[in-house]
Amino acid sequence: MLHHEKSAFFKFFITYFISVAILILAVGFFYFEQMKGHLLKSEEFSIIEYARHIKMDESLENFGKEYRYIISQEREKHIDIRNFTSTTNLFSKFVPIEKNGNYLQLFKLKNGYNSKLLSLKMKIIIIQFFLLLLFAYISYILAKSALKPLQESIITLDKFAKDLIHDLNTPVTSIKLNIKILEKNELLQNNNAMIRLKKSVHTISELHENLTVLLQEETFQMQVLSLCDIVDDVIQTQKQIYPEINFEINCSNLKLKLNQNATKQILQNIISNACKYNSKNGYVKIYNKGNTLYIKDSGKGIKEPHKIFDRLYSGEDSSGIGLDIVKRLANAMDIKIEVQSDNRGTIFILYI
Repeated sequence: MLHHEKSAFFKFFITYFISVAILILAVGFFYFEQMKGHLLKSEEFSIIEYARHIKMDESLENFGKEYRYIISQEREKHIDIRNFTSTTNLFSKFVPIEKNGNYLQLFKLKNGYNSKLLSLKMKIIIIQFFLLLLFAYISYILAKSALKPLQESIITLDKFAKDLIHDLNTPVTSIKLNIKILEKNELLQNNNAMIRLKKSVHTISELHENLTVLLQEETFQMQVLSLCDIVDDVIQTQKQIYPEINFEINCSNLKLKLNQNATKQILQNIISNACKYNSKNGYVKIYNKGNTLYIKDSGKGIKEPHKIFDRLYSGEDSSGIGLDIVKRLANAMDIKIEVQSDNRGTIFILYI
């Protein structure tokens, strides 16, 4: 599953599952509160029944040791017949008796009530747990089903892109070969039109390589590589295209688990932009601190660095598509990219 497919899958799954989970938990809570009220009423009724037996001088054998009573002598005290109180360990209730206007103060231990309440809690929690598991599975099935049309569309587009890239390769190669033949003519070697043509072909070539690597995202092979060797390889290519740029490399002991083609393409796109939008006789510095790689240039800076990875963004400092591909390839390898820029230049920071 590709990075964007995973993102769409988890967003759908989490949204649906959390919505259902909140509903299940809310229903469980209100059901518990309702049943708790019924249990309290049941306890009150049992105390009233105990009081009835006392007032009717009936046998109390059916009532356990958790019941007891005292006769209250507070004759002047008015007590609401609906009174029913609960303390940490006891329920209590006052019931009037005819003898001298006294009251029965009845008590019942909460052991049985606490046991029933705990049993009710456990039952609701177990039911909720199994319901959450069930709906997690349903959420997974629905997310997979919702993703299927997207995957089919992506496969169709991938096939089209692969065919397009394959057909593009032949004319690009032909143009490169013909440029090399024309360069043998001394009159054309320093010709401005020829220089512009070479750079244009290089741009098309870069786009071709970007798309080729991007379409391999699904089958990325990760292996331990020397990132510094890849940096050196990219720099050698860029030196031929931008001989006026001064390259400073200080990269060492940077072996990481990466995909070689994707990593090379990321570096090539960033370094190529650093050269393309640099100042006259500027520099590009590449160095590392631990597993963090820094690519610094002496260009005029980027006006909106937070937008440069947006595919639709296009400005003086970026065409958008190259850095959009950088972001996608970096995400596929869990590389975080940060951009810092001002009028003195730009730094790309790769946390690998």
